Amino acid sequence: MAIGKVLLKVRLILYHKGQILLLRQTKPNGGNYTLVGGNVESAETAPQALIREAFEEAGVVLKEKDLQLVHVLHKAKNGEHRITLYFKTYRWEGRLMAKEVHKFNECEWFELDALPPNMTETVRHVLQKYRDGVMFSVFR
Repeated sequence: MAIGKVLLKVRLILYHKGQILLLRQTKPNGGNYTLVGGNVESAETAPQALIREAFEEAGVVLKEKDLQLVHVLHKAKNGEHRITLYFKTYRWEGRLMAKEVHKFNECEWFELDALPPNMTETVRHVLQKYRDGVMFSVFR
């Protein structure tokens, strides 16, 4: 039996001076903190999608050679499967700012030991698995 719809997504764990970047969603979008990222479009590879999303959402310029895959998340719900690839990097350029103002209020840096309480459950799950050195997890 074949599975239903499969969606491929990418997310960024961007480090700067020991902290990671989170975007705060606007209130209509939940008001929580999340990681930069989005969907992989049909003509893109996962790293290409992440490079595009990082610039569109946060003004961050990345290079594919600097991205390291650190976690894979499988989320299954209502017949839809989401596979999200989480990449980390310490190297970036650009002018950091929340560019998609209809989705995000601001960009902020946080210590991994002092993450905000209002993070999406998925991001909290992934960051814990990442810190534990777990490469793959399932989230329901």
